[in-house]
Amino acid sequence: MDRVNAACEYLFDLRLNRGQVAALPADIVPRTLAEGYQVQERIVEKLRNRFGGRPIGYKIACTSELAQKALGVDGPFFGILLSHSSHRTPAALASADFTVRCAEAEFGFEMAEDVPPGPNYTAETIRDFIGAALPSIEIVDHRYNDWRSVGAPSLLADNAIHGTWVAGEPYPGWRDLDLARHPVSLVVNDTKTFTGSGAAVLGNPLNVVAWLANELPKFGRRLSRGDRVTTGVTTDIYLAHAGDRLTADFGVLGRVSLSFDPE
Repeated sequence: MDRVNAACEYLFDLRLNRGQVAALPADIVPRTLAEGYQVQERIVEKLRNRFGGRPIGYKIACTSELAQKALGVDGPFFGILLSHSSHRTPAALASADFTVRCAEAEFGFEMAEDVPPGPNYTAETIRDFIGAALPSIEIVDHRYNDWRSVGAPSLLADNAIHGTWVAGEPYPGWRDLDLARHPVSLVVNDTKTFTGSGAAVLGNPLNVVAWLANELPKFGRRLSRGDRVTTGVTTDIYLAHAGDRLTADFGVLGRVSLSFDPE
C-alpha cells in the first residue's frame, strides 16, 4: 500500500470511529503540502462513496496570522465542501457525529462565473466573478489531540479538518458593504457572545477568495460558477458542547443558526 493511500485509510478510520491521535504515524505522515492534498483527494472520494453527494465548493483554513504562525506556514490551505455535510440554516446536528465541535462564524460566497486561471487575482478583480455573499458557520472537526502540533500537511490531508457547514440565504447586495470592517458576532446559548469582523481573514474576505482563485490552478483546479467558498473564522473560536445552540449574526448580510442535540 502506498504512503498516500495508507494515510487516507488511517485518517478515514479515525473519522468513522471518532478517534484522535497525537500525530499520524511517521511512515505515512504527509511530508509536503502537495502530498497532503493527494491524501485529501482520496479522503474526499471515500466520503462521497460512503455518504453520497458531491463537491459544492471550498473551505479555506489558516486565514489568520495567528493560525499561520502556530503552524509555521506563510499562507492558507483549502479543503472541499461536500453536499452531504452542508446544510441550510437552521440546522439540527447530531453531537455524536463529531470528534471536535469547533464553531467558526465565516463569510461565505457563491461564484457567479467561472474564474479563468492565469491572472493574479486581487480582492478587486475577483469581485466580478462573485454572485452573492452569505453568512455561515463552519464546524471544524479533526482527529488530532492538538491541531497546532501536527503541521499543515496533516491538517489539509484530513480535508482541512472540515466537519460541516451551515449556510444562510445569499445576499446579492454585498457589493455595497465594506466587508473588511463588517461586524460579525457568534452567540452561544443566548448568553455568550464572540465578536469580530471581516478583517480577521487576510484583512478582507475577498482576499481569501482571490487567494483561492490563484491557488487552485496549481493543483489542476479552478473556481467555477456555482461554487461556494467559506473564508475562515472571523471571531474567536468556540468549542461547542452537546446541547449548545449557536447563532452567527452578520447584520444586514443575515443570520445563521445551528443546534447540537444533547446526546
